[in-house]
Amino acid sequence: METDRVETRLSLPDKRVLLAFALMVVLGGGNAIAIRFTVMELPPFWGAALRFGGAAALLWALVIFRRIPLPPRRAIPGTLLFGVLSFGVAWAFIYTGLRTVKPGMAQVLMALTPLLTFFLAILHRQESFRWRGLVGALVAMTGVGWVFIDHLDANASVLPMLAIVAGAACLGESLVLLKRLFGADPMMLNAVGMSTGAAFLLGLSRVTREAWRLPTLRVTWLSILYVVVIGTVVFFSLLTFVVKHWSASASSYGLVIMPLETVALSAWITGETLDAALLIGGALVLIGVWIGALSGGSSAGQSREMRAEAMGEAD
Repeated sequence: METDRVETRLSLPDKRVLLAFALMVVLGGGNAIAIRFTVMELPPFWGAALRFGGAAALLWALVIFRRIPLPPRRAIPGTLLFGVLSFGVAWAFIYTGLRTVKPGMAQVLMALTPLLTFFLAILHRQESFRWRGLVGALVAMTGVGWVFIDHLDANASVLPMLAIVAGAACLGESLVLLKRLFGADPMMLNAVGMSTGAAFLLGLSRVTREAWRLPTLRVTWLSILYVVVIGTVVFFSLLTFVVKHWSASASSYGLVIMPLETVALSAWITGETLDAALLIGGALVLIGVWIGALSGGSSAGQSREMRAEAMGEAD
């Protein structure tokens, strides 16, 4: 009986984690719109490098002020890989796609991240396979296919949309990797990761011969300020905190809710058209992700770990 009580207590969501998750969703909904304004004036890789370079500078200032130690030596290779994947490769794809793809549609495509994270977590043996995942994947891919086919001759071509999906896959893989890197302080982890990602993006920008220039438009400066402070430092700090307590796939569930906020904001701010294909396809994506990643106890792997810890405490 005592073991059951311990297990129940540990299985209940922590209010602080739920609050962090809710704030992450609210603040992250404007990211795609701010990035869209950024890439309308600046080259994509250079714009992304400014974002993560600025965010890394802020985090390093906080790390030095708080005297946070460097990550353990054994964690450094994984931390660098996390930085390249999460803040470099993923956003190189996403920034490139957002030059053509409207923010609302982009956020719908990025809603695939939880489902991709779930299957990647299975490959890494962090979570177990469920048939719900396969059914959900088929429903979600039907929704993505609906959006793709309807918009091929409209405002977005297939390659930019595929770039958004590739970025979502990279974010999913980085979340799985992040579950293995909690020997270091989350703030230090993000400081090192964003510095690595910014360096990767600068190298990519130089190789592609982008022009390194500062913005001239006020809206671009405001967008960069938003994505640096709110969309990066605050958002990824909250995400890291949530990943520390939840499974990788559960932590990415916010991307299922964000399209609702982003589509509404984008229609209001940028005048994005909410056509039937986007709404129907987006609904299928959200339903598919719900079936495949949210319903039926998606955090099975985490629950097993919590039960094991509970048994250990009870003994």
